[in-house]
Amino acid sequence: MDFKPYIRVIDDFPQPGISFKDITTLLKDGKVYREVIAELARRLEGKQIDVIAGPEARGFVIGAPLAVALGIGFIPIRKSGKLPGETIEADYALEYGKDKLAMHKDAIQPGQKVLIADDLLATGGTIATSINLVKQLGGDVIGAAFLIELLELNGREKLGGIEIESLVQY
Repeated sequence: MDFKPYIRVIDDFPQPGISFKDITTLLKDGKVYREVIAELARRLEGKQIDVIAGPEARGFVIGAPLAVALGIGFIPIRKSGKLPGETIEADYALEYGKDKLAMHKDAIQPGQKVLIADDLLATGGTIATSINLVKQLGGDVIGAAFLIELLELNGREKLGGIEIESLVQY
């Protein structure tokens, strides 16, 4: 299925020069949203994945239902100050700013095979930081899955050669 027609592109958001890929138009169509998750699950079939981790916030809308589809757990990677337990944190640069991500210290068990899931791979900063957090906890990042990949931003290059699945490329 071609998912691109269900994604709205908004130019100059959140600042001039950015072409924002708005997935809310896809998410509101239950059949298409379900097919996105089903297609990612098909592509990941047979891979050894113990848990999926996804960065706040749109990583939750891809990662959590994908974890349910695969019958495994989901671990949220949150912005600093949002998790109630003991955390580890890391700073990262967005394509249009900076932020900090956090995970609970007990979220990943050493040796667990972790897939990172998010809506979009752009510059790779958010995902590289997510990978770093998982590795700090002893997890083995076996790949990443995305709805969208912005090819011209070369985000894959920051991810250390892990296997990547993306459904829509711009």
